[in-house]
Amino acid sequence: METFKLGHGSGPDWTTALDAALGGIDETAGASLGFAYVSDAFAGELGDIVRALRERTGVIHWVGSLGQAILATGTEYDDTPAISLLLTDFPADDFHIFNWPDQPLPPAPADSGLRLAVVHGDPRNGQLPELIARLPEQLGHGYLVGGITSSESHYYQIADGVVEGGLSGVILEEPEVVTGVTQGVSPLGPVRTLTEADQHMAITIDNRPALDVFKEDIGEVLARDIDRAAGYIFAGFPVAGSDTGDYLVRNIIGIDPDNGLLAIADHLQPGTPIMFCRRDGKSALADLERMLADVQRRLAGRTPKGGLYISCLGRGRHLFGEPGREMQIIRDALGDVPLTGFYASGEIAGQRLYGYTGVLALFL
Repeated sequence: METFKLGHGSGPDWTTALDAALGGIDETAGASLGFAYVSDAFAGELGDIVRALRERTGVIHWVGSLGQAILATGTEYDDTPAISLLLTDFPADDFHIFNWPDQPLPPAPADSGLRLAVVHGDPRNGQLPELIARLPEQLGHGYLVGGITSSESHYYQIADGVVEGGLSGVILEEPEVVTGVTQGVSPLGPVRTLTEADQHMAITIDNRPALDVFKEDIGEVLARDIDRAAGYIFAGFPVAGSDTGDYLVRNIIGIDPDNGLLAIADHLQPGTPIMFCRRDGKSALADLERMLADVQRRLAGRTPKGGLYISCLGRGRHLFGEPGREMQIIRDALGDVPLTGFYASGEIAGQRLYGYTGVLALFL
């Protein structure tokens, strides 16, 4: 295939949405692997959808996920049941479907290069961050891109069939790929040190009560009304060794004003660098444009055959002001590259679980 085949569409039932999606694919000859992202409104029919995809396209191998919002080139389906498909032509020996840890991973070939895993995860699995951190090493020379299933009901993924419970997807052997990560929040104050912690509870930061430091960094206006800061202010953890200022974002889930404590949605370790961040549409737009410019530079004039974009449920219209704006910005920068994806409950890149980010993978 000169380019991968993209099809997407919506409808009140899965057959109508699938007809619309397949109607946008002009040819399936040569396709070996399909990516399918399906609205959670069709969760109960996901098995029927996978069977219909095999019958109607002749493509046996499919991976993907349910999502509360589904993405395609220049398009976002939010609050609209939809299906987005991408047919690829990776050689059969160069990809392996997996569902881990329920099934063993395929062994790495001798002297293998990059093994890229496109992964989807079940948010109910409390070990998911540890599994994500371990998987690249299990793969050998591994790198992950993907996201956590978002749904209001079931939490299914597609890995040749309908699966749930762990990490699933496809391992690609030595693909030509360019990846990028963009943040959706911006730092408020300096990088500090978490000096005392107990599980999810930050006790002291820079040897001072954690809540006092939090109030100081977020500013007097928000500090007067902590409830107003909920969903707007986050904890950020700089990634060691990053040359791009990368950081992981975690929700602040509670405060203890009597004892000056701050609860954060992560397992906290003393000695960890920490800063506070805010959701910021202007900064998110600037960082998305930065990421796209960096990706274009690394493409060096080459045109991708297609790609995946996994964004956070907290981005989209909530961050960029209007439905579909994020995907339109990407199309304006890259052109009509066939892209599929979804809005996730957490984004995966490298060996880390992110939040409020967008993860892009372009295949050459």
